[in-house]
Amino acid sequence: MALSLNNYISVKIPELNRKNKFCSWRVSSRCNCRFIVSSSLFSSTMSTEDQSSNYIPAAPILLPEGPWKQVPGGVTAAKGFKAAGMYGGLRAKGEKPDLALVTCDVDAISAGVFTTNVVAAAPVIYCRQTLDNSDTARAVLINAGQANAATGDAGYQDVIECATAVAKLLQLRPEEILIESTGVIGQRIKKEALLNSLPKLVDSLSSTIKGADNAAVAITTTDIVSKSVAIETEVGGSLIRVGGMAKGSGMIHPNMATLLGVITTDALVTSDLWRSMVLTAVNRSFNQITVDGDTSTNDTVIALASGTSGSTRISSLSSYEARQLQACLDAVMQGLAKSIAWDGEGATCLIEVTVTGANNEAEAAKIARSVASSSLTKAAIYGRDPNWGRIACAAGYAGILFHPNDLRISLGDIILMDKGQPLPFDRDAASAYLRRAGETHDTVKICIGVGKLSTNCVYTIHCHRHMHANGCLTIDIQ
Repeated sequence: MALSLNNYISVKIPELNRKNKFCSWRVSSRCNCRFIVSSSLFSSTMSTEDQSSNYIPAAPILLPEGPWKQVPGGVTAAKGFKAAGMYGGLRAKGEKPDLALVTCDVDAISAGVFTTNVVAAAPVIYCRQTLDNSDTARAVLINAGQANAATGDAGYQDVIECATAVAKLLQLRPEEILIESTGVIGQRIKKEALLNSLPKLVDSLSSTIKGADNAAVAITTTDIVSKSVAIETEVGGSLIRVGGMAKGSGMIHPNMATLLGVITTDALVTSDLWRSMVLTAVNRSFNQITVDGDTSTNDTVIALASGTSGSTRISSLSSYEARQLQACLDAVMQGLAKSIAWDGEGATCLIEVTVTGANNEAEAAKIARSVASSSLTKAAIYGRDPNWGRIACAAGYAGILFHPNDLRISLGDIILMDKGQPLPFDRDAASAYLRRAGETHDTVKICIGVGKLSTNCVYTIHCHRHMHANGCLTIDIQ
């Protein structure tokens, strides 16, 4: 079975135009399983009639290789789903769409994963309570502009009123509506503008690519690209689709990764199994990226399964069909997560770090996160400085015991350290590798070995221009 945890670091490369060039640094964690990240670049093609393309382009999507194919449609690719996005007057300026709605034609098995921030936003509290009381949902309303976080009882009441209004228009019960918000913390939703826009938003719902793309743009804030992806594969002898959209650019750090996301599938799956699978997929994707070390008040991923594909019901986690669906769910979330890291505020490059040989997946992930979160490591990459000492240092303070003599570090194909001993290497070639990767959309790969076991883990972060001052330390000293 193929499984993987990916963590990415976005790094600012001086010559890089982040709108069309990036490299990626991945830390991967594998436990008797493997995902291979495709080297090809996938990007969504948007219709010229799609108003969303007038505001921001679609993100490049790098999906893991697997027994699936990428298909258009995002959240509407799976059977039974509709979406819409429009401008409702919630943003402080501009007329980019700021309201999105995703609906399901039937009672969809629902799951949610939320921020660990104690100062959770009102929609997060509402969704947690709603999902605790019901296994299904029919719609997700998302607004951009106001986070409705740290807004007290009044902010929570706003959520209730918005859910009630959507339910009335869709002829549903309020508890079948879930809410996500993003924007400025401390500001309540512009409720009047939102409520006045709902009839038009509901009327514009469609199962088209345009509907999905408009929704993906409407949930963005500081993002320079929208994130939307869908795949199709065979599970249990039936074709199923898994799609999703996400937003995120700043305040990206586990848990969860300061983002909003909606995932849809037409697979038929039981509630308990679906919620377990969604949590696993989030841990292997959105919980393996970091941009700036801030964990938001509003992080939410809602996942809906319509069961309308005609596939056999999946009820056992150990079944082959469950493993197939888990791999698809992982792939979609990893593709979206990598796009978020690539779009990190001030970032132009991704870095991929792989940690091998730890006692288990959790330990590998902790080492990977330590290296990926190291400001000195990011500064070295910014300065094209193959300073492996910073990598070794960050691995050492991760809080995971390993023997220093087992430490191995490589940059691409260049081995810098093996069996705890530094090796002679071509510094100019290593520096050129970093430069070339940034200039040709390639991937900067850092591999760290800490033992002889088969466990792996992956982590992602990004680097700003302020890293420049400390970016060439070993070069300057020499």
